[in-house]
Amino acid sequence: MKTFNLPVLFAIFLSVMLVSCGGNSGSKYFSDWPEGASPEEVGKKLSENFLTRKFRFQEGQFGRLIYPEVCAWYGALEVVHLTNDAALREKLIRHYDLFLTPEGSKYIVERAHVDYRVTGVVPLEIYIQTKDEKYLNDGIRWADAQWDEPTEDGITKEARYWVDDIYMISSLQVEAYRATGELKYLDRAALTTATYLDKLQEPNGLFHHAEDSPFFWGRGNGWYAAGMAELLSELPEDNKYYDRIMSGYLTMMESLLKYQSEEGLWRQLVDKPESWLETSGTGMFAFAMVTGVKNGWLEADVYGPAARKAWLALVSRIDEEGNVQDVCVGTNKAFKEVGPDLDKQLEFYIGRDRDTGDLHGQAPVLWTAMAFLK
Repeated sequence: MKTFNLPVLFAIFLSVMLVSCGGNSGSKYFSDWPEGASPEEVGKKLSENFLTRKFRFQEGQFGRLIYPEVCAWYGALEVVHLTNDAALREKLIRHYDLFLTPEGSKYIVERAHVDYRVTGVVPLEIYIQTKDEKYLNDGIRWADAQWDEPTEDGITKEARYWVDDIYMISSLQVEAYRATGELKYLDRAALTTATYLDKLQEPNGLFHHAEDSPFFWGRGNGWYAAGMAELLSELPEDNKYYDRIMSGYLTMMESLLKYQSEEGLWRQLVDKPESWLETSGTGMFAFAMVTGVKNGWLEADVYGPAARKAWLALVSRIDEEGNVQDVCVGTNKAFKEVGPDLDKQLEFYIGRDRDTGDLHGQAPVLWTAMAFLK
């Protein structure tokens, strides 16, 4: 197990005290938005943007429903529910009906892989909102299948020890808990998250993309931050892994504060000032910080301004059609792409293309809007 610079007991004590005292919800930082920048407006714009798109398999790409579509869809469903937008909510729900048909089901991949299992968050969220059992039955099978044959230490066999896994696994298992109230789903996610923390988190609180790609890639770190925030939002404090996960979360948030740019965005490589400002990782970090402030885990007067600055910087990168700009394209670990030379690996990350409208960037902006609205 790795050791950490942040005093664990103090971090846990601080978070508990903030919660027990009611904390500061951050309302003074999370209101009075400039025109067009409110979470309601931005959330609606990006939700409508999602509905204008065809699925990638309908465009002849990928041949299946893919996880960025699922992640953005989940955020849109939450936003329209929280804003009581009945018309938009109905369209987002009906959007799933295709996959309940024999023809549409062919585009759902049943393979045991976190990127495919996460599909279950959409029908589970629809069930949570509608109480229509067919969506529960369709969604819960993904969460249960993920633990069909766990490893000896109780973790899903789908575990790859990639940082991405923690959002994919946690979001699915947490949604299963929200739909059923069964604590086994939280226990699964908590065990996995704590185990990954012990194996992967560096002393500064951040995560390398991989053991053989020792760089703090923004979106990779974002997946872990967002996954911890989702899990901690539901995890009881008496869960035996709660303190470990909260400590890992607080250590990460403290580190991220040091690396936020003056503009409010984080970088493609979090700790490299020469690397470019990137939106998907920023959206995930903003979601984690807003969630932390609103739950009293983070000091509002420290993290509230950082989260607000990040949100306004993200909004400035959204075009008229609701497309988020400066999103890093899909990125494999550098070792697999360029080999062990660290200079070449650095160039690989900094040289990644920037996309506009990529759902990897759309999704976390929707999650952040969701977090503000809760």
